[in-house]
Amino acid sequence: MTIEINRETRTFDVDRLTLTDVVKACALPERGIAVAVNNKVVARGDWGATELADGDCLTVIQAVCGG
Repeated sequence: MTIEINRETRTFDVDRLTLTDVVKACALPERGIAVAVNNKVVARGDWGATELADGDCLTVIQAVCGG
């Protein structure tokens, strides 16, 4: 399965992939980030139930301190 994460193409050798799987596989922090799938933000509580499809586009935004 091929998905795009922040405009970078990533390939996963699986048939089924959830948003939680991607966060873990990419070693993203589980706190302090927001994730949108195809420009729609997904609530953290729904990550495990959000199945991705080949060609989906993810946007990951990480909160930072400062100004």
